[in-house]
Amino acid sequence: MDKTITLSTRAIVGSPFCVSTEDGIRVFEAIRRAFQQGQGVVLSFAGVDSLTSAFLNAAIGQLYSEFGEAQIQEALSVDHMERSDKILLKKVIENARRYAQDPRSYSDALERAMEVA
Repeated sequence: MDKTITLSTRAIVGSPFCVSTEDGIRVFEAIRRAFQQGQGVVLSFAGVDSLTSAFLNAAIGQLYSEFGEAQIQEALSVDHMERSDKILLKKVIENARRYAQDPRSYSDALERAMEVA
C-alpha cells in the first residue's frame, strides 16, 4: 500500500443512517477507487447511528467479487464501529466469501429457496 486514507461513511452518505443499498454502493465505489490507486482504507463509522446488512453488503460485501480476500484483509479496516455492528459485518463478510468462492452454487441455492417459499 502506498498510503492509507480514512473514509467517513457518515460524510459519504450525508447522514448518520447507513441503511440503504444505494448508500452502500457509494461507499463501495470510494473504497474501490482507493484500492485501485494502491491505497489502504480505514472505514470510519464515527457518528453513524444506524447500520443495516443491506448497506454493509453493498459497501463491503461486494468487494469480495472484485478483490482477493488477502488484499481486502490487508487494505481495509474499520474504526468507530459498535460491537453489535461488528458482529453484523462479520456475517456479511462470511456470506460474501462463500459467494465469491462459488457464485453458481450460491445462486442455485437461492433459486431453490425461492421455489420453496
